[in-house]
Amino acid sequence: MQLLGTGFYWDELEVGAQYQTYGRTITETDLINFVTGTGMLESLFLDAEYRKRHSAMEGQAAPALLVLSFAEGLVLNCTSQATGLAFLNMEMDVKLPVFVGDTIHVEIEVSEARKTSKSDRGLVKTRNRIVNQRGETVIEYSPQRLMEGHAG
Repeated sequence: MQLLGTGFYWDELEVGAQYQTYGRTITETDLINFVTGTGMLESLFLDAEYRKRHSAMEGQAAPALLVLSFAEGLVLNCTSQATGLAFLNMEMDVKLPVFVGDTIHVEIEVSEARKTSKSDRGLVKTRNRIVNQRGETVIEYSPQRLMEGHAG
């Protein structure tokens, strides 16, 4: 019986292939849970009066690492569920803030997919753009993952 929801094997991915995830709206509950759970108890995230007086932005900004975490959840659910073996490396560039109420999705482009010297595993590198509901790229990141091949 075939298990539904399994991600890609590295040898199914071609350089240049592009994919898009579903969206995810960032809520105030998400923000509060994330900052309290991680200890990022900055006034910028927790104190509305402080934000009014000191923030350079209007609105309740979400930490970039919260946005990245949600983006990775979106990516995992459609690309590497049960086939991803390790997250090895990443470069990240934050372009714009994300606020409570924004909806993000991830646009993925495969930039490298090659067999490792060990068994049927492969290294996959992608260029991922986290995009908000206005079509603006808010974060760009390039993860490298170790993934199973078909014989795995």
